[in-house]
Order: sequence, then structure tokens, then C-alpha cells
Amino acid sequence: MTSKLAVALLATILLSASLHEATILPRVESELRCLCVGMHYVPFHPNYIRELRVIESGPHCDHSEIIVKLYNETSLCLNPEEQWVQDTVQVFLERAEKKET
Repeated sequence: MTSKLAVALLATILLSASLHEATILPRVESELRCLCVGMHYVPFHPNYIRELRVIESGPHCDHSEIIVKLYNETSLCLNPEEQWVQDTVQVFLERAEKKET
């Protein structure tokens, strides 16, 4: 009976350790790749944007990324090469500057 208990305990410990390792890997992996998988292509008004992040290209990603968080908590990736995105970002930045002064 004790050998079955020891095997069950060992299996539980190994399973727990393997699950713990699996939760750490995606976090490290996500820092070494592009954050945007797909792009949002439908134009919208800059007033919907709550936060704006611009991530420059680098060893993690070969192109720049623009990530916006809307007031409804939705996060979207925008194509920085599109004219409507550039206009939207410009309006958002001008509005943020006015709030700071």
C-alpha cells in the first residue's frame, strides 16, 4: 500500500512541476515575438482610444506596432502604414498634449 501511495505522490509532484514550467514559458516567449497577430482595418474616431502604445521594430519584431486600448477595454492592433491610422494617432497625441498643459 505504501508503494502505491509513494508512486501517486511522485506522479503528483512531477505533474505539478511540469504544469508550473508550462505557465512560465509562454510569458518569456511572448516577450520575444511580435505582439500583434492580426490588424484592425476599419477606421474609427480617436475619441474611442483610452491608451496608445507604439512599439518600435527590433530583435523581437521586424516591424513597428501600434496597439490601442479603447474605453470598452478592447485592445486593437493598427497598421502604422495606413493613412487613417497615422491621422488617428496624430489627433490622439494632440489631444493628450492639450490635457497635459
